[in-house]
Amino acid sequence: MAELNGEPVELGQLQTLALTNYGHFTSMRVDDGRVRGLSLHMDRLRRDCRTLFGVDLDPQRVRELARRAAPATGSTTVRVTIFDPRLDLGSPGAANDPHVLVTSRTAGALPLPPLRVQSTPYVRDVAKVKSVGLFASIHHRRQSQLAGFDDALFVDQDQVISEGGTWNIGFFDGTQVIWPAADCLVGVTMELLKQAHDHISTPIKLSDLPNLQAAFATNAAIGVRAISGIDGIRLPESPAIIDTLRKLYMEIPGDLL
Repeated sequence: MAELNGEPVELGQLQTLALTNYGHFTSMRVDDGRVRGLSLHMDRLRRDCRTLFGVDLDPQRVRELARRAAPATGSTTVRVTIFDPRLDLGSPGAANDPHVLVTSRTAGALPLPPLRVQSTPYVRDVAKVKSVGLFASIHHRRQSQLAGFDDALFVDQDQVISEGGTWNIGFFDGTQVIWPAADCLVGVTMELLKQAHDHISTPIKLSDLPNLQAAFATNAAIGVRAISGIDGIRLPESPAIIDTLRKLYMEIPGDLL
């Protein structure tokens, strides 16, 4: 399904999005009509819309449009993309009429198998905005897969770990959950887990990995996914903390979309 402002989308209406790649989005897993962290998704859309287009977004209207793509039963991933179809490459400062594109796909079963990831130097542009500009994330993911890994893990020039291409990363040192203190996009699932379980935030470098007992990836589509290896370092695939976090996350009640 794909609708623009509640109407079937036409190919020409997507031309600007395809050619300029300027906009923002959020992806929500909808289970039986409910979304974990719905208010956080709406807050993200409002915040990013103000950053990219300088105008306010009506969250109630967005919910109404997104609801059209979500069946009352079953699991679906609904993506809400905000962009201005009239944006001109030469004068982006005039773009101030964001439209709401809603797309959906069947959500996969959880949990997913562990990830093996490869570190790569990269810091996203305007990291706090969930931008539609996914070129670098996809490029680094592709390069990592060609090297025999499942995905890429971003680090800065000092090898400080920040995030994956489309997910956040957390660690466990045997005593506490650790979220990297770094410039990254703070995901909704990450925020919910911070509320559900004690944690600390501190910079984590690649050189710190041998002292850690577990790592995991999080986003709305995958929930909590174990990471079994980073570069050449192997990590336990099913430590108890990951089961604990997964259970806590799945027990968070969803809000009606």
